[in-house]
Amino acid sequence: MPLDAFALALGSAFLHALWNLILGRERDPEAATAIALVVSVVVFAPVAVLRWDAVSDVWPYIVVTSCLQLLYFGLLATAYRHAEVSVVYPIARGLAPVLVLIVGVTLLGTGVGAAQAVGVCLVGLGILLVRGLGSGASLGSGAAYGVAVAACIAAYTLVDKDGIEYADPVVYLELSMVPATIGYVCVLLATSRGAPQAAAAGILSFVAYALVLAALLLAPAASVAAVRETSVLIAALLAAPMLGERVGPGRLVGAALVVGGVSLIALG
Repeated sequence: MPLDAFALALGSAFLHALWNLILGRERDPEAATAIALVVSVVVFAPVAVLRWDAVSDVWPYIVVTSCLQLLYFGLLATAYRHAEVSVVYPIARGLAPVLVLIVGVTLLGTGVGAAQAVGVCLVGLGILLVRGLGSGASLGSGAAYGVAVAACIAAYTLVDKDGIEYADPVVYLELSMVPATIGYVCVLLATSRGAPQAAAAGILSFVAYALVLAALLLAPAASVAAVRETSVLIAALLAAPMLGERVGPGRLVGAALVVGGVSLIALG
């Protein structure tokens, strides 16, 4: 993997973890998410116009992925109100590729390599360590939200895999986020304290995706995906200093195992 592609993918991982941490520290994560979505859609609308390239076949995919994105952001914001980022984020990001792999095997007839099987086991073990052996309500709700968010990620990933063939990636993202943002704001109809940070989260989420696109031009998708998932470990490491969460060695080891497992799935 070229060094510049590695740097872009790693930068994307850092920004992805950072915007989730920013939302996680907001007192009103639902309203902060609304601001983040609006800002990201408005700021990158000119970029989408300048790069416009889409055919009519893209619209069914836009409709489906927009609904999934709306559900995803709603669940994510609710999760960060009730649970810790260092629990929700690793489970959501780690379990999603496993779900995509399972759908591929059971419904699409794709095979599973030995490395991918080991990767699934590592992700499972990592999630157990992130969740912990305690029975606290926060840990339980965090794990449940993580699974729900992971299901959304897996679903829109499968849709976008085909939909992206009919539009420029930035245009596709903008088209899918506009209706999701309108829907989210209409449901919420609220403003947020700490708006500057929420706005920054929206911009960071878009920039993180742009860095991934740049990395994909320089290196294979599997390698980029593997490096990008280091965001799981980055989020776990920064959750203590940024959010004041108690992130013990077990949770950090679990996050590291999730990263290793997802990397094996991507590269396998």
